[in-house]
Amino acid sequence: MFRELALILEFKEVKWKPRAYREAAYGVEALSRDVEDVYEKEGKKGLKEIPGVGESIADHIIEYVKKGRIKKFEELRKKYPKEVTDLVDLEGLGPKSVKKLIKELDISSAKDLRKAAKEHKIKDIKGFGKKTEKNIIEALKLGEERKERMQLNIALDIAEELVEYLKKNAPLQEIDYVGSLRRMKETIGDIDILVISDKPKKVMETFTKMDKVKRVISKGTTRSSVILKEENVHVDLRVVKKSSYAAAMQYFTGSKEHSIELRKRAIKKGYKLSEYGLFKKKSDRKISCKSEKTLYKKLDLDYIPPEMRENRGEIDAAAKGKLPDLVELDDINGDFHMHTKYSDGADTIETMAKAAQKKGYRYIAVADHSKSARIAGGMDEKSIKKQWKEIDRIAKKHKIKILKSAEIDILKDGSLDYPEEILKKLDIVIGGVHSNFKMSRKKMTERIVKALKNKHLNILAHPTGRLIGKRKGYDVDLAEIFKVAADEGKVLELNSQPERLDLNGMNALAAKKKGVKFCISTDSKSGDQLNLMRYGVGQARRGWLEKKDVINTYTWKKLKKTFRLKD
Repeated sequence: MFRELALILEFKEVKWKPRAYREAAYGVEALSRDVEDVYEKEGKKGLKEIPGVGESIADHIIEYVKKGRIKKFEELRKKYPKEVTDLVDLEGLGPKSVKKLIKELDISSAKDLRKAAKEHKIKDIKGFGKKTEKNIIEALKLGEERKERMQLNIALDIAEELVEYLKKNAPLQEIDYVGSLRRMKETIGDIDILVISDKPKKVMETFTKMDKVKRVISKGTTRSSVILKEENVHVDLRVVKKSSYAAAMQYFTGSKEHSIELRKRAIKKGYKLSEYGLFKKKSDRKISCKSEKTLYKKLDLDYIPPEMRENRGEIDAAAKGKLPDLVELDDINGDFHMHTKYSDGADTIETMAKAAQKKGYRYIAVADHSKSARIAGGMDEKSIKKQWKEIDRIAKKHKIKILKSAEIDILKDGSLDYPEEILKKLDIVIGGVHSNFKMSRKKMTERIVKALKNKHLNILAHPTGRLIGKRKGYDVDLAEIFKVAADEGKVLELNSQPERLDLNGMNALAAKKKGVKFCISTDSKSGDQLNLMRYGVGQARRGWLEKKDVINTYTWKKLKKTFRLKD
């Protein structure tokens, strides 16, 4: 609701309120517990401690908890329905553009906009043209894809909640989510859950009668499907026998391509493999497999972690005993990309430091935006110098190392958005593209290569610039970027924000083959968002990254040497 309110207020061209509602949305989303629980236990005071939530927004939350509605939201929704505000959220369309389209072409929904674009009516409007019309068609396509598939974090939250509910309320021995979610794919279609139970009817009864269920699609003794009220998510639940669980876990986890290759290998070894189990081909005798590890072992393979099961050479590597020892969440010792109130963050430096220390981190880098990022409250030279003094003061109070950093705009010509006097005093320099996304492939590549060759730059943030379902990555020669990064000893970021996950697993694997080092960062706007690290680690594992490939697994001593830092 807060995100939609921000869009509506943007449409109304209210200057500061959209940002306030977005910050509140970040704060609520990052909570590790339900906002209703916060209010019931700590009242309004507890709500106001949520990053981004002030007096009036706390009142909105209380109204929603008590009445299930927000009056202001409903009033604004009547004037600006979701069909209209959704248009503002499309890449390349701002409030002014949408208003013009409404005035000129009487457009009130994505459907109207698509029709107008296909009929080439948009290109004739002053200020638009053929290129804009083409970009709008692409943006609409991305919007459709976003509706069809969920962000990884949304799917994982729903799946984990369902698993916990069924553990408590249904008679079962084992339960796991499977499918692309278990493989930590960046977007998810449906949620698949697998169960062992000797009372499958009771399990199905519990599952189909959950309060969360909007509609039951099918109900059987071994499989049922429902649509949830939340996000209209499709969930499949299967009950299997204990003797089939390992094979079913492998089969329903996928990927399809990995499973096909695995079945081919089984045939060559004299077996048949299906979701029901591993069988001797000649006698049809079932081979006991207590776990997936046993199943892979029977096929003379090392255990292949779910994130790697994409048929990218993992089966050959497992047969040769050459699978990488994938990085784990527990290997992470720090986070190099976080924002505070100095730019677009909701928390103070000290709050971020305490949250990181609570996670057992040994170091963090505070990386607020540079001055060109005005929309994100970028810091000028005076502000960053003030921040340095605060970092020095806070660092003396805590054991965790707090590094002075900044997320610096890589400008159109490839230069960095701070002068030499600032750059040379930063502990870690992070550079990122935040503007002029439509440059040609050649120009964009030259821009980023120039930045990578800058002696001050250490890390390239979100290297492709994509926003999943909202914005395609800019056109750039990634192979060249990976080569230059490796040659120059620069680090590439795996951004853990669920709408970014940039680099993704496939690109991370390609960069690894070039000899690049990585950092996994959260780009967090609040202390609770440090928990997003799990999604970045998931992509790193999909990219075959090991602990040695990721610099924020380093000890402080090794990190100090890598970046030539002082104690």
